Amino acid sequence: MTTAALTADEIERYARHIVLPEIGGAGQQRLKQGRVLVIGAGGLGAPVLEYLAAAGVGTLGVVDDDTVSLSNLQRQVIHSTDTVGMLKTDSAKAAIARINPNTIVETHAIRLNPDNAAALVARYDIVVDGSDNFETRYTVADACASEGKPLVHAAVGRFDGSVTVLKPFEDGKDGKPNPSYRDLFPEAPPPGLVPSCAEAGVLGALTGVVGTLQAMEAIKLITGIGEPLVGRLLLYDALAARFDTIRYKRA
Repeated sequence: MTTAALTADEIERYARHIVLPEIGGAGQQRLKQGRVLVIGAGGLGAPVLEYLAAAGVGTLGVVDDDTVSLSNLQRQVIHSTDTVGMLKTDSAKAAIARINPNTIVETHAIRLNPDNAAALVARYDIVVDGSDNFETRYTVADACASEGKPLVHAAVGRFDGSVTVLKPFEDGKDGKPNPSYRDLFPEAPPPGLVPSCAEAGVLGALTGVVGTLQAMEAIKLITGIGEPLVGRLLLYDALAARFDTIRYKRA
């Protein structure tokens, strides 16, 4: 892979990254070369896109077939009152251009399904799932597993959230295959059992916390620093201000 040299402007822009020994110039170059697909430009996707763009990720793909509505703005901070009625992909692209004009944005104003997921996922290095329904989550997870792409998954509801990283196509430190999404959730709950955010509500700032954690995991995966949440589910209880981690394995 050809090294993506940093310009003088980029060296200044990312100076606080470059002085970190764990990232440095080499890590920033990997971010510049990175291609990340973000599923959903909503509550989770908004902070993911903002922080990955600010971090200098070279190419961001945005998948969302919805338009911006007024009720989105309480949590989907990448959009604004002026973009109500616009495609979320277009609104997000305009916001990212204001944050970092160096980031290329590829918009996909489509609904992800089993027919198009694998081909789309194959075009990127990492996938971040900010979708809000189980059908899409299983579709994304299956496509990432088949294409060998790391997946940063998260979910939120009311005052709680969770984050994990899925790499079922690799073995863990113990030599055993890493778990998949279906090891964590073998099957979707019956329809109506888990209320949607529209039905149950969600605290806007919660999506910011959890989405930012997703962005952090994506940055770790791109730069190779730290220990990603593979085989670990990070749970956040906003009301108690408490984080817990549970481990899970391949079935």
